[in-house]
Amino acid sequence: MAVLKVIEVLANSSESWEEATKNAVDQASKSVKNIRSVYINEQSASVKDGKIDDYRVNVKITFEVK
Repeated sequence: MAVLKVIEVLANSSESWEEATKNAVDQASKSVKNIRSVYINEQSASVKDGKIDDYRVNVKITFEVK
């Protein structure tokens, strides 16, 4: 039986929500090993001059504790 842990990570991107999610996983993987999955909990964006300026995600990252 594996022991799994979940952490919550906030990330952003000027390109897309997908890129923001990738940034969250990339950043988390620098200090957390054995990442199993990512769940997008919330998406938002900031708007400047009528256009999306920044994409933001709140994700839950699941990893195995060894």
